[in-house]
Amino acid sequence: MGPNRAGAALREARLSDIPRLETIRAAVRENRLSDPRLVTPRDYEEHILGAGRTWVCEHDGQIVGFAAANRDGRSIWALFVDPAHERRGIGRQLLDRAVEWLWSTGANAIELGTAPGTRAERFYLAAGWAPEGHTSRGEILFRLARPPAP
Repeated sequence: MGPNRAGAALREARLSDIPRLETIRAAVRENRLSDPRLVTPRDYEEHILGAGRTWVCEHDGQIVGFAAANRDGRSIWALFVDPAHERRGIGRQLLDRAVEWLWSTGANAIELGTAPGTRAERFYLAAGWAPEGHTSRGEILFRLARPPAP
């Protein structure tokens, strides 16, 4: 994909990107993992080469955000932007790419979970996602239905 409005470009992630993805995941201000060992390099690998796909956004040769989708779970597994690059439209472009891919796999609805009372919650609401209750971990469960065909 070409540059986005933030002067950055999206591409599919590679295994060699995992250390940077872990760094971004650990740098976020909200939705921090209580135990970083809960998300392993194998989890990233599964979302790069397995039942998922991951996209990164690069700016000046550095990865500044990523989104990962899971085909089998029909879900968004991760969406994180380096705090130094927030509020530039990167998260929305990454989310749109992940959703587009999930629609292409035949998904009729997509789910994700995020902590309540966060900017992420407001972000997903603004993007048209509907709250559908809570996950077993107390996160808000969001759902996005496939739009009707034109």
